[in-house]
Amino acid sequence: MDLLLHIKRLVIRGDVLFTRKSREEMDADDLSESEVIEAIVNARRVDKVLASISPNPPHRREKLYVIKGPTLAGRLVYTKGVVRRHGSVETFCVLISSKDLT
Repeated sequence: MDLLLHIKRLVIRGDVLFTRKSREEMDADDLSESEVIEAIVNARRVDKVLASISPNPPHRREKLYVIKGPTLAGRLVYTKGVVRRHGSVETFCVLISSKDLT
């Protein structure tokens, strides 16, 4: 399955989690959850895939996905997140989300 399509489906069905850090960044940039979701849904590609090690036990390797997309109002949003599985449920965890300054 196409990776971006998979992430979009998770977000559309509400299987998305915003970390405290992402909420702080969203507040600083006056972004709402719905604008971040719009930007992910409107994105055309995953801009970058980064290898990382989760800071939470069991500290396993995971892939971070960088996604840039516009809101419906045309505001460009930068999001970094990871797909995590909790039991039988997959969730897209938004780790960073902010206005794109470029």
